[in-house]
Amino acid sequence: MKKSVLISGGSRGIGKATATIMAAEGWRVAFTYRSDREAADRTVEEIRAKGGETIAIQGDTVREEDVLRAFDDTIRAFGGLDGVVVNAGIVAPSMPLADMSLERLRTMFDTNVLGSFLFAREAARRLPSQMSGNNGVIVLVSSAAVRLGSPHEYVDYAASKGVMDTLTLGLSKELADLGIRVNAVRPGLIETEIHASGGQPDRAVRLGQAVPMARPGTAEEVAKAIAWLASAEASYCTGAILDVAGGR
Repeated sequence: MKKSVLISGGSRGIGKATATIMAAEGWRVAFTYRSDREAADRTVEEIRAKGGETIAIQGDTVREEDVLRAFDDTIRAFGGLDGVVVNAGIVAPSMPLADMSLERLRTMFDTNVLGSFLFAREAARRLPSQMSGNNGVIVLVSSAAVRLGSPHEYVDYAASKGVMDTLTLGLSKELADLGIRVNAVRPGLIETEIHASGGQPDRAVRLGQAVPMARPGTAEEVAKAIAWLASAEASYCTGAILDVAGGR
C-alpha cells in the first residue's frame, strides 16, 4: 500500500522538488500553496504526467482553519496520512535588524514560526491515528542561516528558522514512543526563487563561489535529503538535523 505525505508550500522551490521526488518514489502527495494557482497546477501536471498521485490544496499556513482543511482534504483523498513535510516559509528584502519594521517582523514570525508550529502540531495530532502501522514521519525545513546568523541580510529569517531546530529536537522526543520520527534539513545556499523574494535574484550564483564546494545547491539535492529522512532507510533517525549546505 502506498504511503501518503502532506507538504506545506509545495508549488515552488524545495517544496515542489520534494513533491515530485517523493511522488516518483511511490508516495501519494498532497501539497499546499498560498496563492500561485498556476504554479500549483504545473506541479500537479508534472507529477501526474509521470504516473504519480497528487492533489494541491490552497491555503495559508498561518490560518488555523486552512491548516485543518489541508489535513482533512489529504486524509479524505488518500485514506490516511504517513508523513508531513513542514516546508512553507518566506524571506524579506535584505537589511539590518535596526531597519526592520514591526510589520515585517510580524509577517516573518507569523509565517515561519506560527505557521510551522500549526502544521507540526496538526501532524502530531493526526499521524498517530492515520499512519500505516507504527511508522510516521515529520520532516521540518530549517536553514543553515541558523548557524550563520545572516547579519545585515535576514537575521529575522535566521532566527525564525532557529525555532525549527528546537522544534525538531523537542517534538522528536514527544513522538518517539508513538513510532513517529521527527527530523530536519538545513539547506544552505540553494538556487531557488526565494532569493528573488528577498530582492537578490542572483544571490545564490553570486555567493556560490564562497561555498567550500564552490557552487550553490539545487532544490532537488535538498529534496532528496528530505525524501531519505522520510524513508524506511532512515528508520533509526529521529531528532536529527541534516545540513545540506556544501560545507558552508
